[in-house]
Amino acid sequence: MTRARMGSGLAVTVLLLPLAGYGLASAGVAPEGAPIVLGLLSVIAGYVLLPALCEERAPFRHSSSHLTARTLTGERSVDLDRITSVRLLTTFSYGGAHRTLLVRDAVGVRLGITTERSRRKLRRAIEKAEANAARGGPRPRVSRAARAYLGLAPGRGLVVHTVLAFLLLTAAGSLYVVAVLRLGGQ
Repeated sequence: MTRARMGSGLAVTVLLLPLAGYGLASAGVAPEGAPIVLGLLSVIAGYVLLPALCEERAPFRHSSSHLTARTLTGERSVDLDRITSVRLLTTFSYGGAHRTLLVRDAVGVRLGITTERSRRKLRRAIEKAEANAARGGPRPRVSRAARAYLGLAPGRGLVVHTVLAFLLLTAAGSLYVVAVLRLGGQ
């Protein structure tokens, strides 16, 4: 099992802790409010942990065809000549929107790009791949929002993406809290 899968498994386990609290409370081993406490802690940990699993952190290295960076789950290197998909992940905090470009290559390595230098490299790699696709090469799947964020398309796709990301995160977070409160008997 790869480190990335183990990290994702840990994040999912943290989000499922309220179910364990419910089981323990049902068995009389833990107080009835255990799922609520575990759920609130899980929301905070999951919100911070999930997006950060594959984000690039210093030190990072750039070569002509690779981006290599440290992440929470170890060092990752994406082959820019063999990109298969690029999508934009948007999260929110008090400072505003935080955007990460999730890049996947043909081997399956995924890296979250957050720095300006890496974005410029990625943009050049996408432009090169699309030029090669015109001659019959493979074309990477790049989401509309990622194209807008990289400056490869008009910015309207970025506005729609941001609004949808906010609504999705709000709805998912609300449903999670409601489920945790129901498990806790409230």
